[in-house]
Amino acid sequence: MTAQDPPPEHPRPHPARTIGYMIPSFVLRLLQFILIVVGGTLGTATLIIWIGFPILLAVTGFIRWSGDLERRWARRMLGTPLGPVERLPLDGQPMTRRWLTRLSDATTWRDLAYLMVAFPLSIVELPIALASIVLLPMAIWVTPWLGWLHGNLALSLLGPNRTKKLEKKAEHLQASRARGVDAAEAERRRIERDLHDGAQQRLVAVAMSLGRAKSKFDHDPNAVRELIDEAHSDAKLAVSELRDLARGIYPAVLGDRGLDAALSAQAAKSPIPVDVHVDVEPRPPAAVETTAYFIVGETLTNIAKHSGATEATVKVWRSDTHVITEITDNGHGGAEVRPGGGLAGLADRAATIDGVITVVSPVGGPTVIRADLPCQW
Repeated sequence: MTAQDPPPEHPRPHPARTIGYMIPSFVLRLLQFILIVVGGTLGTATLIIWIGFPILLAVTGFIRWSGDLERRWARRMLGTPLGPVERLPLDGQPMTRRWLTRLSDATTWRDLAYLMVAFPLSIVELPIALASIVLLPMAIWVTPWLGWLHGNLALSLLGPNRTKKLEKKAEHLQASRARGVDAAEAERRRIERDLHDGAQQRLVAVAMSLGRAKSKFDHDPNAVRELIDEAHSDAKLAVSELRDLARGIYPAVLGDRGLDAALSAQAAKSPIPVDVHVDVEPRPPAAVETTAYFIVGETLTNIAKHSGATEATVKVWRSDTHVITEITDNGHGGAEVRPGGGLAGLADRAATIDGVITVVSPVGGPTVIRADLPCQW
């Protein structure tokens, strides 16, 4: 994308749709401007005799209705990514209180600001749109840019409140951090348990065998030889278990050769056939690779144990901002995220890097587990 191009998430609208947006918008904005100005003035002037309250309540209601209409209109005709906004609730409030609530809602004032700016702008847009009908170069080059600029104005005034967006992002990050801490603690307990139940027990057996061999060294050489052989076998098993444990923390093949080789090695160990497709160039950060690797590994293990599947597919690809990992099986389906379950553990692992797990598993299958893992933080 060059510096002169608009952002990809809000491309320039089609000339015909832009013209179709600008011409009727003038009539709509003229009506909105008249009703708001006249209604606001009349309501304010008659507040002293209480007639102004229902008038102003109707005006604020009209402002909010017009704001929602403009969001739908800009989204449909200009392709502006405008969705519904959150407003302060009005249910069950008396008339005066409803009016005060609307006045205290920042969204109402942002709607009003847009409507007041959009009216004079629509006067300019109308002559340009009419000229574009007969002047082809203007229709091709000028009108779409004007529509794009108008869409950005609508996005800035009618889009989600920036403060609320930041608050939601902060809440999401806080929740992700908490889940990440829980996942790290669970991983620490798993490593501790594996060390205690595996390698540590082997090393204790080695020490005991060597101790017994030492006590018999002078008078029973044959027993000493057997005990040393036993200790040697236990030592090799301990080394193997420690190697497996280290591989479970961070597999060497992942660091050396990347996700394609690491996931192919995982698939080769699966008891069911697994088809692997990986395209993640340029190579993502190590934290993303590790998370994707373990999500695939744990999912394949669960598929082999619980799904009844006869085959599975692993697809991993990269967008501009995310690595997407998708595992599909032809099992009996019915999988869902339950607290403390395996899928919840996958979600917690993804949350450590602000990733998201999506599960689609209708009864009868197939099951699709998708992880969207951000490459930028």
